[in-house]
Amino acid sequence: MIRPARSALLAAFLLLGLSFEPPAHAADWPQWLGPQRTGASPEKGLPTTWPADGPAERWRVPLGKGFSALSIADGRVFTLYAEAEDEYVVCLSADDGTEIWRQRTGPYYSESQGGDGPRSTPAVDGGRVFVLGATGTLLALEADDGTEVWRRDLAAEFGGQVPKWGFSTSPLVAGGTVFVEVGGADGNFLVDMVVDRETEANAVALDKETGRTLWTALDDKMSYSSPVAFDIGGVPQVAFLNAYALVGLSPDDGRVHWRIPFKTRWDVSAATPLFLPPDRLFISAGNNGGVVRLKAADDSVAAEEVWRNESMRNHFGTSVHHDGHLYGFDKSILKCIDAATGAERWKARGFGKGTLLLADGHLIILGEKGNLGLVRATPNGFEKLADVPVMGGRCWTSPSLANGRLYLRDESEAVCLDLHGTAE
Repeated sequence: MIRPARSALLAAFLLLGLSFEPPAHAADWPQWLGPQRTGASPEKGLPTTWPADGPAERWRVPLGKGFSALSIADGRVFTLYAEAEDEYVVCLSADDGTEIWRQRTGPYYSESQGGDGPRSTPAVDGGRVFVLGATGTLLALEADDGTEVWRRDLAAEFGGQVPKWGFSTSPLVAGGTVFVEVGGADGNFLVDMVVDRETEANAVALDKETGRTLWTALDDKMSYSSPVAFDIGGVPQVAFLNAYALVGLSPDDGRVHWRIPFKTRWDVSAATPLFLPPDRLFISAGNNGGVVRLKAADDSVAAEEVWRNESMRNHFGTSVHHDGHLYGFDKSILKCIDAATGAERWKARGFGKGTLLLADGHLIILGEKGNLGLVRATPNGFEKLADVPVMGGRCWTSPSLANGRLYLRDESEAVCLDLHGTAE
């Protein structure tokens, strides 16, 4: 085995930014939870007042079942949905919503309690789109026309089973590799796969075009959360929240840096770990949540729990962070809490089990029943600036924001709103 030079590996990751986000246009939203996988948009100058009937609608198109969020890159929108007996990844024009291409990703997935269809969100990187279907098919496709580059059947190849609510983790592309949770047996909990870039990961030499395995790690039971990448004191990390623990791994070889036990009720962890620069992570599930602090020492990283309580219990919607405070849904209650202590600052109802993103000091909130809200991100009190009906079905999918346009979906359609008010 050949171990890559540590400085070269770190330099490659730092080129992607603090959270190792994939390269994209500054205002794109190319993956789950946006450019830095934090649910925050870098856009500024967004309107803080909306027309009485909401932002101007640019387009609205039918879309099948599913909870896959919309990823936007290079003027295109990517998401997954299910209809009839099949599941698809689709590419739409960001300008008018017309379909450019679609590719079958697997069979129709049905689950009586949570709803039908795929849950994972595509990741767009380097001219390719990486998608994971509800039954475990991982695909790398050409973003231009949907041509298949490679595919893996995670359940069949790594001895895992399709989780009760389907494969829901969203692929993470960082440092030339794809990180994904597979849930298999015999140390196959996590898999790091080659994509179309030079890499010297500590593994047998493999064809980088095929997506063949570099390393596997851990034996924990998988859950529904998605991984995040970041740097602590010059030591790159990839963190996974599974059914039993929050675990930090080396992206080089899968070595475990640290582990914080976090047993969840019914083994369900759905919200994504949220990196709080420079050295903390917020994690949450249906029973509790808390903050972990990380500290680098030479080539290793130690972790300690700062606080844990029941003030922010994210069932599935990941919280966001702004100026030392966390904003998110404690079950069906919108809350602001102090990130340093977990103390509650305010709470409000009216959005059910909604989802949200952070943009220009404001929260854009999609309610469970399709109402769209604009709330100032301040710990001083709940300050709602707008609340308008937009969607008609159940909304459990996080909103996306790219180039001044807001992209939303429910279980039957997707809509694009122009926050600057220019509709066609």
